Amino acid sequence: MAPRKRSGRGISFIFCCFRSSDHPEITYRLRNDSSFALQTMEPALPMPPVEELDVMFTELVDELDLTDKHREAMFALPAEKKWQIYCSKKKDQEENKGATSWPEFYIDQLNSMAARKSLIALEKEDEEERNKTIESLKTALRTKPMRFVTRFIDLDGLSCILNFLKSMDYETAESRIHTSLIGCIKALMNNSLGRAHVLAHSESINVIAQSLSTENIKTKVAVLEIMGAVCLVPGGHKKVLEAMLHYQKYASERTRFQTLINDLDKSTGRYRDEVSLKTAIMSFINAVLSQGAGVESLDFRLHLRYEFLMLGIQPVIDKLREHENSTLDRHLDFFEMLRNEDELEFAKRFELVHIDTKSATQMFELTRKRLTHTEAYPHFMSILHHCLQMPYKRSGNTVQYWLLLDRIVQQIVIQSDKGQDPDATPLENFNIKNVVRMLVNENEVKQWKEQAEKMRKEHTELQQKLEKKERECDAKAQEKEEMMQTLNKMKEKLEKESSEHKQVKQQVADLTAQLHEMSRRAICAAGPGGPPLPPGAPGGPLPSPAPGSLLPPPPPPPPPGGCPPPPPPPPPPPGGPPPPPGPPPLDGVMPPPGAPLGLALKKKSIPQPTNALKSFNWSKLPENKLAGTVWTDIDDSKVFKILDLEDLERTFSAYQRQQDFFVNGNSRQKEDAIDDTLSSRHKVKELSVIDGRRAQNCNILLSRLKLSNEEIKRAILTMDEQEDLPKDMLEQLLKFVPEKGDIDLLEEHKHELDRMAKADRFLFEMSRINHYQQRLQSLYFKKKFAERVAEVKPKVEAIRAGSKAVLQSSSLQQLLEVVLAFGNYMNKGQRGNAFGFKISSLNKIADTKSSIDKNITLLHYLITIVEKKYPKVLRLHEELRDIPQAAKVNMTELEKEINTLRSGLRAVETELDFQKSQVQQTGDKFVSVVSQFITLASFSFSDVEDLLMEAKELFSKAVKHFGEDTDKMQPDEFFGIFDQFLQAVTEAKQENENMRRRKEEEERRARMEAQLKEQRERERKARKAKESGEEGGEFDDLVSALRSGEVFDKDLSKLKRNRKRIANQLADSSRERPVTKLNF
Repeated sequence: MAPRKRSGRGISFIFCCFRSSDHPEITYRLRNDSSFALQTMEPALPMPPVEELDVMFTELVDELDLTDKHREAMFALPAEKKWQIYCSKKKDQEENKGATSWPEFYIDQLNSMAARKSLIALEKEDEEERNKTIESLKTALRTKPMRFVTRFIDLDGLSCILNFLKSMDYETAESRIHTSLIGCIKALMNNSLGRAHVLAHSESINVIAQSLSTENIKTKVAVLEIMGAVCLVPGGHKKVLEAMLHYQKYASERTRFQTLINDLDKSTGRYRDEVSLKTAIMSFINAVLSQGAGVESLDFRLHLRYEFLMLGIQPVIDKLREHENSTLDRHLDFFEMLRNEDELEFAKRFELVHIDTKSATQMFELTRKRLTHTEAYPHFMSILHHCLQMPYKRSGNTVQYWLLLDRIVQQIVIQSDKGQDPDATPLENFNIKNVVRMLVNENEVKQWKEQAEKMRKEHTELQQKLEKKERECDAKAQEKEEMMQTLNKMKEKLEKESSEHKQVKQQVADLTAQLHEMSRRAICAAGPGGPPLPPGAPGGPLPSPAPGSLLPPPPPPPPPGGCPPPPPPPPPPPGGPPPPPGPPPLDGVMPPPGAPLGLALKKKSIPQPTNALKSFNWSKLPENKLAGTVWTDIDDSKVFKILDLEDLERTFSAYQRQQDFFVNGNSRQKEDAIDDTLSSRHKVKELSVIDGRRAQNCNILLSRLKLSNEEIKRAILTMDEQEDLPKDMLEQLLKFVPEKGDIDLLEEHKHELDRMAKADRFLFEMSRINHYQQRLQSLYFKKKFAERVAEVKPKVEAIRAGSKAVLQSSSLQQLLEVVLAFGNYMNKGQRGNAFGFKISSLNKIADTKSSIDKNITLLHYLITIVEKKYPKVLRLHEELRDIPQAAKVNMTELEKEINTLRSGLRAVETELDFQKSQVQQTGDKFVSVVSQFITLASFSFSDVEDLLMEAKELFSKAVKHFGEDTDKMQPDEFFGIFDQFLQAVTEAKQENENMRRRKEEEERRARMEAQLKEQRERERKARKAKESGEEGGEFDDLVSALRSGEVFDKDLSKLKRNRKRIANQLADSSRERPVTKLNF
């Protein structure tokens, strides 16, 4: 960062000690252009110790707000020179100490001056005094320490200056006071903190721009220098353009730059002031054209430059060459060269060297050629056609239509792709990108929608097929995996049993040999007259069967391969179905049980309806229970003669109609109803004999299933090999198994199958499947078996793992030892001297509160001791990580789930035995699929049972291990005690950690309390130094570089290097056009 210039002071000190090592002295001088003799000053006070001097000197350097380079130079000085500088600065501060050294004084003065709006009543001395006060403020803002500027900003001194500028009258605006106020803002902006404050103010740049309305040339120059420099600051360019729009409204000008072009062309007769103003205007114009978005965007530079060209700047520039001022000429050269470069680059877009923007014909021809044979050409012709139709009256407001069109086109050109506007928006809230998005061709949108809908349907179908195939693959893969696991386990089990079988066989052979040897010895010892051996003894005769007893049949010979024969089929269970009854009597009427055959009830003569009727779901009273009841005295044949059977048939017909009707006593309505009935016979009828609500629910299920009756039937017969029936659908199908009453009704109307309703036909088709309900239940059990085993197995594993954990945990044993010691120590009398305690006591540890702090319990203390003395116990959570899952298992529910699996497996086996005894239909794969399933499922289930038995044994061992009652203690209670204790330990550890952190925080705050003020002061000073180093140069440097044109030197030299190349290109072209000067 460039060093801050302090030349604005009336008297400033310099450090000659930087260049010499002679006797330390401080010299003073007046302004830079003064030849006043230097004066040596010696410090009058004795120098303090070095440490104290360093502290005092650091405070002084901080107040000076120096750059890092100058700070290092200051601190590198010898102690004597530091003391000289300190004494001289303090003496200067003592001399200037007074009311004017505080920002409050100047703010009060500004407010007082703003209240007196007119200078007419003031004497010349009063005006001089006011101007002197403002000049003093300007000097203070430049030379006072940083705390003065900070205080001035905090007291909102900028708003006071701006309010004074807004409220001043004409005389004040034309006086030096106006120039001094602008100088105050410029001085404030010379500081990085002040500059940021000015740029952040909502109306500061706008108020500064208002000062262009004055006739005071110095004020105008100061304003233009500020605004030109703001263009060079990041984010300032757009603020300046907006400020010029504000000035246009404020001054009631036609365009925002009209005043600048007028002043540029105006001649005042005072050469120095005139050149100064025109140089400031040209530097401002060049800054506006080359900075901001104009750094990258050619279109934006052309847009802004065209605004100046339309105001006639080119002839004015030609006229300004007559002043022959080098600084002004530098700005004029930059303007023209940048214009040449931009217009040449713009012409390359059309493969030309120059475009005459004054010629409407050439611009039209270029546009027409560019758009010919493109999709945009019809719209271009439409624009021209409607421009011809645009209303226009010289004295009317129709020019506003062209203004609107002009602004829309400008917005299209300068607005970025992201919808951002580098210039003040020609049309507010007008986003080109959003408008273009709304103007997309409707036909294309419609085609896209149709194509998207078609693709969406195809995607849905493919997704459904994919999901179906994935279900099939998952089912097959899972089945294969389960089969491989089962086969591996069966192989291991078979190898184990084979090994055991060989051992037993060897033992039997050994025992047989021993028996033969003993029998031989016994025979030899007994001799020929010995007693006979008892029947059944080894070597003796077999006992003969009792008379009438049946010998068991001999076992069948073993099959080849050495495998044992399969066990005989189990006998039928007691309470099985009775044998089917014999054929009914020939007359078709069965007599009541126990009644003589000759007393059979006479068959009733019941009228038959012409069409099928709705069923009446009643429960018939058996004929063997009619004797002695009221039903023996009732004869319903009389009722048939009274009833209107046709009306009854019409009202409760099984055929569904499109509309319902009610019959009353009116004959006309009855005739209409009859006509409706007759006419409905010619329409398609649906036969529905099942209950309406049941039929409706069945239809809903079938619509969700999206399968035909044949597909459902095939899936059931093949045990859903293709995975067409999800598990949830199978569960719903089980609710719609045809009942006996439904089957009887449907059988009566099977000749009208084509006219049956959807639900009736479905039930009828399913009733034709042999053992439909049992098949469906078997299929549902098969699909759910793996899921149920997967639900049960983790619970068994949890009990098993939890039991092992508590048995093998050394940390738990150590913790119980510590708790036992605590209890015996704290308890006296009969409650003490214990050798053990119930594990439920673990959760009572936290009930004991500390007498020092009620928030601390015995558990907090226990954890603290364990962390210090028994660090290995901290692995308790890791060793007992299986406890939370084991605590969730309820043994009663677990055994209930296993019993459900066992009963379901038995039911499937029973159905398999039944299906084996039946003749297999074509496509029926029940036996083959279920046989394979039973083999795998039986083994998987036996594996679960073995795991459960092992888990129970381990759990019983764990309960006994802790001295609890195995008959009363359940896993959820037992492991729940440990789970609750582990959670309490975790919470107590966290609370201990929180208490430790709070204590450390309090201690840290206590230690830092004394240093906090000093630390904050250092941070504030470092922040100020950082802020002062953010910009590339101070505001005064920017203004100076802008005034002299140095800021454009880089671009100007670049343009000069290209000048020869441009001239050559223009010479080769067929056009003759001057390179440097463009007449517009």
